[in-house]
Amino acid sequence: MVNSNANALGIIFPNSYDKTMPEMTNDRLMASIPFASRYRLIDFILSSMVNGGIDNVTIMVKENYWSLIDHLGSGREWDLARKNGGLNIVPPFAMRNQKVYGGRIEALVNILAFLKKQKEEYVIISDANIAVNFDFADMIQKHIESGADVTLAYANLEGPKTLPDTIESGRDMYYLVDLDVDGRVTDIKINRELSPGPHDLSMNIYIMRRDRMIELVHDAYVDGGIYFERDVLLRNIKDLHIQGYKFSGYFAVIYGMKTYYDESMRLLKNDNLDALFEGNTIYTKIRDDNPTRYIGDPKVVNTMAADGCVIEGEVENSILFRGVKIAKGAKVKNAILMQDTVVGENTEVRYVITDKNVKIGRDQKISGSQEYPFYVPKGKEV
Repeated sequence: MVNSNANALGIIFPNSYDKTMPEMTNDRLMASIPFASRYRLIDFILSSMVNGGIDNVTIMVKENYWSLIDHLGSGREWDLARKNGGLNIVPPFAMRNQKVYGGRIEALVNILAFLKKQKEEYVIISDANIAVNFDFADMIQKHIESGADVTLAYANLEGPKTLPDTIESGRDMYYLVDLDVDGRVTDIKINRELSPGPHDLSMNIYIMRRDRMIELVHDAYVDGGIYFERDVLLRNIKDLHIQGYKFSGYFAVIYGMKTYYDESMRLLKNDNLDALFEGNTIYTKIRDDNPTRYIGDPKVVNTMAADGCVIEGEVENSILFRGVKIAKGAKVKNAILMQDTVVGENTEVRYVITDKNVKIGRDQKISGSQEYPFYVPKGKEV
């Protein structure tokens, strides 16, 4: 599966942006959020690294990480169950001097001793709130050719419209980048108010030499730095050669319940689905189950259904995860039903997101709207 020739190791931060989706991250982290009927968000960036030849990946978990550990296991599905390298999940307090980190600087300081022992020349760091089929091999090659200290992946897209009060919370939520004619980053603006239309926004994916990153992180930490973008890149932007790498493919950025719903529904269009999954394979945890069964005279229109579903009623413009059951007479429209959700007889569900193991009884009517989809928490009975 893995073409291990990238000479790079990966570091993923799975808790980034948890606070933008409190409804779904009470029991899990952002990287564990289900997406596209059978995947978790972590699957996309992790599979992209593996497909790019990266066989040494460290995941810096912070809190609520049991679901992620359960999903990833030993990393076998990604061919990362290895004696050397492979998948390395680092929880807080794994060592005596390790603590719960606030930003990437503190997180990376916790594993500096580990990083110094690695053999790979380059390091790639990324968040896990994006669904993307990313070509890391090409990014690594472009980084080497440019001779840059840091290469930053960015995309030209619409900026966030709904986010928590970033000024009040003091959190860095998104980064607007300015580039010169040669593609070199000349400025990084944090949480800047954006005008309508597309902007060059960072994807929070970076590559640099391992020894250079160790040096930059150490110096920033000594100076009281917390955030990588603000306290390493922006502070040293005149001294560092930061090269932009433009990503023009399809990807989804999740930073709230509304964007989760909208990005999920975009995949019901074949062009978007093909754009996300064409080319390299996206791997995920295997669940042995039967194919979806259509019983009686069901009506299913424009629906993405994973394996293990049983459909007897009507489903339209919806996404069904593994093991969902739609009883006879039930009507489901514009909904996202996660794993093992059950919809009872003669029940109507519209603009609804159900978490895992939700049971909706018979003769019910649950409805949200496109702007405010109704969310049913994990394990609830309605």
